[in-house]
Amino acid sequence: MRRRDDMTFPAEEYERRMRELRERMARRGLDAVIVTDPENLMYLTDYQTTGYSFFQALIVPLDGDSTMLTRALEQSNVIERTWLTHSRAYPDTGDAILDLVSTLRDLRLGDKQVGYERNSYYFPAYQQDRFHDAFGDGLVDCFGIVEEGRVRKSAAEVDVMRRAARAAEAGMRAGIAAAVPGATENDVAAEISAAMFRAGGEFPAVMPYVASGPRSMIGHSTWEGRTIQPGEHVFLEVGGCYRRYHAALMRTVLNGELDPQMRSAQDLMAHALVELRALIRPGVTVSEVDRLTRSIIESNDVGAQLVTRAGYSIGIAFPPSWDEGYILSLLEGDPTPLEPGMTFHLIPWMWGVGGTRTVGLSDTIHVTEHGCESLFTLPEEFSVHPAPGTTVLPPPTLTTDQAR
Repeated sequence: MRRRDDMTFPAEEYERRMRELRERMARRGLDAVIVTDPENLMYLTDYQTTGYSFFQALIVPLDGDSTMLTRALEQSNVIERTWLTHSRAYPDTGDAILDLVSTLRDLRLGDKQVGYERNSYYFPAYQQDRFHDAFGDGLVDCFGIVEEGRVRKSAAEVDVMRRAARAAEAGMRAGIAAAVPGATENDVAAEISAAMFRAGGEFPAVMPYVASGPRSMIGHSTWEGRTIQPGEHVFLEVGGCYRRYHAALMRTVLNGELDPQMRSAQDLMAHALVELRALIRPGVTVSEVDRLTRSIIESNDVGAQLVTRAGYSIGIAFPPSWDEGYILSLLEGDPTPLEPGMTFHLIPWMWGVGGTRTVGLSDTIHVTEHGCESLFTLPEEFSVHPAPGTTVLPPPTLTTDQAR
């Protein structure tokens, strides 16, 4: 392992990750694993590129040095970003799968038990079929073997996520300020993005969600140039990114008064977040977190629903998604216990307030030894832009007797 001081984490962090991976390999009887998932490559080696749609693979033997196989253009990322000392590159006119097989044989792994990530986004079925045909017997699906380590973040990883959270929070503050009548959704998205990047954030796996008025009822809708109208609300969801680690939050902007339905929705979601943070600690199960979220949100009196999971693991991500829900989602009936180091985006949001409005408040939390902590400081309430000409009165000052 090349020891260098310009990587995301100290060398000891990567040494631990590789050691723990090999321990899991040994328990499964694997002589080597082939890692193709971009997030897993980043986790193990600090390797990243936007060219991950081209085949790339890390061969990790149980004993001996690891070898990276990349497109020739991407080999510079191995040299300049990672601790790896061995890499091979294929030209654009080459055959990545045949090069993978020949590399395995050169490493004397041709007749060994070799694991590969069968569910990796970027190892499609066509390539897997060719790999099986060329390599022969001895291939084993080991999907999840790296993710078993990723689901629990180290203190160093949480620190990086805090930097992502600061970028997300800067973007959200800018988006809230920009989401006023007359502005377009594009204007709001531009302000969010500029603020995130100026705060040190990098390009996130998903750009911000900005949906105004009736468009908030469209799942995963984002800016489309619509002009925000007086009296409308704007749903915002922002994921900040730093070194591919993410932290996300939802907020809602109101242009006009906080009417009874919206106040009820706001208070219920804020209450849910308080109760969830009181519940979450090591040993509590995924199902318990989901059950509490649903019991609170489904008690609403404004006709809204929680139409999705209650949250998901969050951390390293490349497009097309910032979540690690394929590792662990907060779903009903899952007995998985929470452990220190797990990080989640909690989403007790509400779809269909009054049948026409979707709103959200959410939080990214870190499970600690004795509870959990939020990565954000932004108030968990709706932001209200009063209608033009409206006089905003300060809250009444209570006398001593009234305060009692």
